Amino acid sequence: MTKAGRLLLIALTLLCCAILPAHAGVADAPGANLEISLITYGPGDIYWERFGHDAIELRDTASGEEVDFNYGVFNFDEKNFFFNFARGQMHYLIDAEPTTDEENFYVQAGRSVTRQKLALTPQQAAALRDFLLWNLRPENATYNYDYYIDNCTTRVRDALDKALGGVIKTRLTQLPGGMTYRQQTVRLMSAQPWLMLILDLGLGPYADQPLNAWQESFLPEELQKNLRNIAVSDGRGATQPLVQNETLLSPNRLDAPPSTAPDLRIPLGLAGLIIAALIVVTWRYAHLAYALLGSLFLLLAGLVGVVMLILWTLTTHHSAWGNNNLLLFNPLAFLLMGSTWRARRDLLPSRFANSVLALQLIAILPALLMHLLPGVMQQNQPWILFALPCWLSLAWTLRRQHPRI
Repeated sequence: MTKAGRLLLIALTLLCCAILPAHAGVADAPGANLEISLITYGPGDIYWERFGHDAIELRDTASGEEVDFNYGVFNFDEKNFFFNFARGQMHYLIDAEPTTDEENFYVQAGRSVTRQKLALTPQQAAALRDFLLWNLRPENATYNYDYYIDNCTTRVRDALDKALGGVIKTRLTQLPGGMTYRQQTVRLMSAQPWLMLILDLGLGPYADQPLNAWQESFLPEELQKNLRNIAVSDGRGATQPLVQNETLLSPNRLDAPPSTAPDLRIPLGLAGLIIAALIVVTWRYAHLAYALLGSLFLLLAGLVGVVMLILWTLTTHHSAWGNNNLLLFNPLAFLLMGSTWRARRDLLPSRFANSVLALQLIAILPALLMHLLPGVMQQNQPWILFALPCWLSLAWTLRRQHPRI
């Protein structure tokens, strides 16, 4: 080979050496070069951001490439998106983005960003990477979202648990959770009071079951906290913490949600007493206002009942099934709307309306008695305290003629 040929060969070799590392990265790095971290993002201001978010970060130490894998992508433009949402058949996707792009979005939004570097062996890191890449394929990327048991955090939790051979689930199922699904929901949605009340009203007994730490890790902040309790093998016959180090990359600049769920019994009980007092006062002194107020309450009670029935019978929102609030608000209320206008003209309810009213009052009794029995699951005392005075005041005014002035 000539001198010129040898120089050309050396140049080509150097060029290949320069090009190959540029193409190496997370997708083909050996497991020994992969660093695995859990990235946790704090709650945001928009209602769908209130639960927070998280991602699995894979970093190739050789090339420096960092990629965040997250399961929280949805598309408003999807065909029948809102209809599917109403039926409880929401379609979410896994996505992968450069870490810098992903984290900058949350930093600019004022949401906290925390990184927990995890102790995975090279084999576990490679297996996790291969699973996430497999999950990214179009035929595998979509899943049916569930707020509590199959969401963007439970998917992250399950992927990490799978790579670690079930260590996370084994440990966390032995630890009690701190709150129920209802308490966590009300706590995190308290910044939007009307939405918080609607969700609390619509949740059935499923939302009040005691949780263990594995179940409560449906929330990013709970998964972040619970991973600190996990120990894994260090490969030398001993154990080490799964979380090797934890770094706050960006602090929270938004109003943080409260640490405990607000107690709704006093505010809803007071609201019920105020409405009941207004019903009695308007019945006595402002008959048209009484008819309007009574009809509005009955209309809302009936509509709420219809929605709860639909959620129970026609959707897969299992957290809304078997809702005891149907004893308090149900479509029977529609049948009483005419009675408030009869009362305005000083007419007593018809025999049929009297029967409906009696049936509604009887329905409230089991709602009350169930809280005196052991093993009652659904914690709907706030709505009982709201509905009871309203129904009693309506029943009292509908059954009496106006006093002579």
